[in-house]
Amino acid sequence: MDHVPPDHPLRRAPIQQRSADRLARILDACAELLDETGYEHLSTRAVARRAGVPIGSVYRFFGNKRAMAIALAHRNLDRYAEGIADRLAELPAGDWRPVVDAVLDEYLAMKRTVPGFALVDFGVPAPPAEGPASDPNNLVAGRLTDLLGAHLGLTRDAALERAVLVAVEATDALIQLAFRNDPSGDPDIVAETRAMMHAYLARVLD
Repeated sequence: MDHVPPDHPLRRAPIQQRSADRLARILDACAELLDETGYEHLSTRAVARRAGVPIGSVYRFFGNKRAMAIALAHRNLDRYAEGIADRLAELPAGDWRPVVDAVLDEYLAMKRTVPGFALVDFGVPAPPAEGPASDPNNLVAGRLTDLLGAHLGLTRDAALERAVLVAVEATDALIQLAFRNDPSGDPDIVAETRAMMHAYLARVLD
């Protein structure tokens, strides 16, 4: 079962495995339909049909499609962090550059393969209503700061948090550019993004 953060938009967290499996099917269906219809045309009824569950099962977990998409974004972030942790387990802690590469490579892999990720990666396609604490890039930066700090033995302080957030914001913009006209990501722009990350983070991590 995926971890459910305290601010997760679920009306009710699943307790039994059967309920957790049903929730997973609903989120899988949501991701598939995002690719097929886009966010504007996504509906809870269509998700219920695709998932093969009664519409009441969707509303048991979610009040509306936005809450459902936010839950999908949370799941994506959990899986992103898990994927990075798996990659870092194979890397020595002495050199930060392969670690930063692993962070970027995991994101690129999800961008290319995960259903619905183009529209809902770690947040829904609308400004967050809850303030900076719920902003997707802030959430991503927080998780990455913890992962990098633990692997590299760094103290989490304001300078590290700020550097990671700036790197996340800049990388997000460049990766959007890389995928704008190339579904696999323009390799030259990806290479420039990697170089930018190395050059910028060297100020803090070297």
